Amino acid sequence: MNNPAGQAPSRTGWRVERRAKVGSTNDEARSRGLAGDPGRLWIIAEEQSAGRGRRGRIWASPPGNLYASALMIDPAPIAKGAEIGFVAGLALHRAIGDLGGRDFRLKWPNDLLWRGAKAAGLLAEGVALSDGRFAYIIGIGVNCLVAPPAGYPTVDLSRALGRDVTPDEVFASLAPRFSEALAEWRQGEAFAAIRSAWLDAAIGLGEPIRITDLGGVREGVFEALDARGRLLLRREERLEIIEAGDLTLIGGARGEACGAGGAAIS
Repeated sequence: MNNPAGQAPSRTGWRVERRAKVGSTNDEARSRGLAGDPGRLWIIAEEQSAGRGRRGRIWASPPGNLYASALMIDPAPIAKGAEIGFVAGLALHRAIGDLGGRDFRLKWPNDLLWRGAKAAGLLAEGVALSDGRFAYIIGIGVNCLVAPPAGYPTVDLSRALGRDVTPDEVFASLAPRFSEALAEWRQGEAFAAIRSAWLDAAIGLGEPIRITDLGGVREGVFEALDARGRLLLRREERLEIIEAGDLTLIGGARGEACGAGGAAIS
């Protein structure tokens, strides 16, 4: 198949489209899906003018960091789509480990932290297509050379790894790790294994946390993730199921307080 202008096939078999500046790589991927793109497409931008995180939060997207979105068409049954966020988070954690990253942890539901500071985030979105299929987009943003200020601690990989880390270097590790994790996931049939590996890299498990969501603010202990990736919050003698929200660590020996805020993502 011929590649449109600006695209090149990667060694994972995905097409890669690089752009100098876009509003949002997730929006670009969404438009491509709605226009009939077959998927297995990465869109990467050097800069975003309208980068956003969960719940529409704004994230500054200056040059020097990675802004990438993966477009997938019907990657799994619709009910399994939300699991891709965990697949991507695990892939990102592994990719940073490949680069020599240590002390990086995953924070539910969509952040990568280094010693309590946010280094990267993810934004998963889906859209129904006119032909009955489903497009799924996962945006991944990584602070490589710059850590834009936010209402919570942030860090860039260059500081964490003690050397300059470029967006191209991160993507070269991330792309194959993402393909690998998708294969392990087996279109949702093997989410239990993904969930287990994700929890091995998670921060806050078994510790006191605060959840802020549409229902208000609640505190308890991060007990586990259920079979769908929802957080189980232990509050005295009962478990509450948290579908979505912002997690903050409270107490604990490390004293890591991490507001979820807007992710460094498209």
